[in-house]
Amino acid sequence: MARRAGVQGLAWMRIWGGMIVFIVVCSLAGVIFRPFGVKEVFWAGGGALALVVFGLLPWRLAAQGVTQGGDVYLFLAGMMALSELAREAGLFDWLAGRVARLAGGSPMRLFALVYGLAVLVTVFLSNDATAVVMTPAVAAMTSAAGVKKPLPYLFICAFVANAASFVLPISNPANLVVFGAHMPRLLAWLGRFLVPSVLAVGITFLLLFLTQRAVLAKIVLVPSEGTKLSGKGRLVGAGLVVTAFLLLLASALGWHLGLPTFLAAMLVWVSAGAPLVAVKHISWSTLLLVAGLFVLVAGLDFQGVEAAFARWVAQAQPDLAFWALGLGLGFGTNVVNNLPAGLLAGHALHGAPMVLQSAALLGVDLGPNLSVTGSLATILWLLALRREGVEISAWRFLRLGVLIMPPALVAALLWVWFF
Repeated sequence: MARRAGVQGLAWMRIWGGMIVFIVVCSLAGVIFRPFGVKEVFWAGGGALALVVFGLLPWRLAAQGVTQGGDVYLFLAGMMALSELAREAGLFDWLAGRVARLAGGSPMRLFALVYGLAVLVTVFLSNDATAVVMTPAVAAMTSAAGVKKPLPYLFICAFVANAASFVLPISNPANLVVFGAHMPRLLAWLGRFLVPSVLAVGITFLLLFLTQRAVLAKIVLVPSEGTKLSGKGRLVGAGLVVTAFLLLLASALGWHLGLPTFLAAMLVWVSAGAPLVAVKHISWSTLLLVAGLFVLVAGLDFQGVEAAFARWVAQAQPDLAFWALGLGLGFGTNVVNNLPAGLLAGHALHGAPMVLQSAALLGVDLGPNLSVTGSLATILWLLALRREGVEISAWRFLRLGVLIMPPALVAALLWVWFF
């Protein structure tokens, strides 16, 4: 009888675990593919709620999962507020206009200049700012310049948003997710990731340029006057520079980045004379989406997936674990999106050697350049394109991504592995 009861108990545990995994997988699929046009936040939030309502995940563990994302929520809210203020003040439109004039009528030079601007925005304002705010600015710039096929310039915003997203800890919210409270200090970060970042940015530029060269050669730019930067725009620009400096200082001192980012954003909004408007421009649905993802990962942790992952990493040969993490997460992010992949890896690799955590970070940050479903930034870029009336198929992006992402990822991983 006892043996039968034990077998039945084991069977129920498997069914229980299978239901958790099923709900998590369905929720992530909904976030990525948005069936029936239902927004991502409802799939993530619905899955998280289902885990609790059906008793599959204790509500205390669900609440703990939500609270673990506090630093990420503050970081995202602050960056969204700063980016929206810059957009409202016309800062990005002005920068895009300046870049267009510097190009001197050369579509090739314009490509390089837009790429450089996208790198700066990603590094100091995060990849989400590049996707959400710079994409419309580039679309407006190319329209004013009479570019009938602007995709080569718009592709920059997507690919740079991921390729340059690990230059600094503040360049990508996923960096906070992977390392959490154990974020390396700024100098240690630069010592490990600066050269791989340069390799990733350089290889991505070269391959993207080569694939778009034929289209660029046919573009004829029409001179445009551009926009003038207002007093508010200058104030916001100065505020962004000060904010970037403060965040670099916080990173160098080993502080959490969420609260300084949020406070700096609120200070810039107060200086611009519209502190309450900032609240309206924070995408609360995005924050709820991230909170839902934290709960879904908590469900996997409760089921033992993270523990099993951690055991495999601890038992595997170091070289096998390194390449399996880097390449596996690089391609895996395009199946489950990089935020949940980063959450899972970050929890499972807590206490693992830094070289393995570095491999995971490279996979989580660079891997999404394979497809439009790889990262939150790429999804936001796609939505920004749709608002501008530009449609691009997932297949077209994948044909580019399969040429661009693997060489950049392998080069970055090789540097980290050998040096």
